[in-house]
Amino acid sequence: MKLYRLDLLTLLISLFILNSCKNKDTIGLDVDPTKQLHSSLIDTATIVVNNMAEDTVVTSGLTKTPLGYFNDPILGQTESNIAVALNLPGGFGFTLPSGTSVIDSAVLALKYTNGFYGDSLTTKYKVNVYQLKSRILGRSYYNDESWGDYSTATLIGTRTIFVRPQTPIKIYDIIRGKPDTLKKTSPQLRIPISISFINNILFNAPSSQLNSNTVFLNTVKGLYISIDKVGTTGPGGVIMLNMADSLNVYYHTNNGTSIDTNLTALPLSTHVAQITHTPSAVLQTAFDATKNNPKSSANLIYLKGLAGTKARISFPYLKNIIANLRAATNNPNASIVINRAELVVTPASGTTIPYAPQPKLTMYRYDIAHQPIELQDAAPGDPRSLGLNAFGGFYNTTSNNYHFLVTAYIQDLMYGKTVDYGTFIAPVDNTNPTAVDIFPTVQTAGRTIAVGSDGSANRIKLNIIYTIVNNK
Repeated sequence: MKLYRLDLLTLLISLFILNSCKNKDTIGLDVDPTKQLHSSLIDTATIVVNNMAEDTVVTSGLTKTPLGYFNDPILGQTESNIAVALNLPGGFGFTLPSGTSVIDSAVLALKYTNGFYGDSLTTKYKVNVYQLKSRILGRSYYNDESWGDYSTATLIGTRTIFVRPQTPIKIYDIIRGKPDTLKKTSPQLRIPISISFINNILFNAPSSQLNSNTVFLNTVKGLYISIDKVGTTGPGGVIMLNMADSLNVYYHTNNGTSIDTNLTALPLSTHVAQITHTPSAVLQTAFDATKNNPKSSANLIYLKGLAGTKARISFPYLKNIIANLRAATNNPNASIVINRAELVVTPASGTTIPYAPQPKLTMYRYDIAHQPIELQDAAPGDPRSLGLNAFGGFYNTTSNNYHFLVTAYIQDLMYGKTVDYGTFIAPVDNTNPTAVDIFPTVQTAGRTIAVGSDGSANRIKLNIIYTIVNNK
């Protein structure tokens, strides 16, 4: 009972005290209504969109090299062939073991890597291999390099396949002097190569060619790998390959007392992707519209991988926003603070099936020399940058769009602290975890067809959250 009386007494005292505070405005600090800060949203900023063909790009020495033929129903055809240098085993002189050696088979082994794009279900791909007509030199090569006409060249290897870039395979592990064993290995493309070709360049070649890798490179030159368009059924696709592999030669040797199986590998080295884009009538019309009237804005944005297309975007009336807001507050000295600015890009309805949107886009700008540089929000040296993940550009499968955080860039444009020499969005590889990529790349093959300036709810949009500070 003592506890009960104490609780009741405490309750009565509390009610008495609270009831005595009749004027709640006397608690805390006074707030001047003219100095309160309120955030507002603008999502009607004008954005001009121009579709453009991508610049040429260096394709020698890639970590992921595209091989493909893809007939995109909206954007047109894309072809990617590969030229690769072929070296002596070990990169130096080759000597056959004693006895009589006979080639059993030769296989060009190319490991799949992340990034296949296209049809992996119904398309049957025919891959052809030819002897390269000219040697790859120690210089940079671009995607538009010509390696000659192979339509009448001698075929030294071919295989028809369904692409299964995630399926491991089993091959025989050749162990000298011991029984061969079957082992599981990583997913790869394995193309049988002509035995007569191997005999000509290696087993029956003159000693001068086998004693020097330089002579071997000058004579043999290398391999040219392509997708046979006639022999490929279906829309096709683009395969990403790891070219740090080899041409494997399996042979057996009879030395008079025993027969043993052997393996020798001719390493692949410098490799170059040769890429050709043939735009559809729709895409060509979009290019022509940009060239003929760059101030007009496209209703659809075409973003194509393998250094295919990009889009230039501009914000011509940002400075007007400041003037209009100051006029609305009747304070020409008011400061407009951008709390957050976000660019939203949404794929057009019906364009995400059967080909999924590009998993990641990038956004960058030109400097005064028209060289790509990061936006302030993506630049590591800018204190306003919040890092790679905050900057965005990743496709969100739930909301069906891409978001870019561009707060610092938009604020600088609005106040004239930076000049827009060109702002771009483009496809980019999604495997770089440390930085925002800003250069054209052929290491991604995906595409995105997004809504441009068509006036719909899904149009490309710049959301600006701002605060007006009424300076006196």
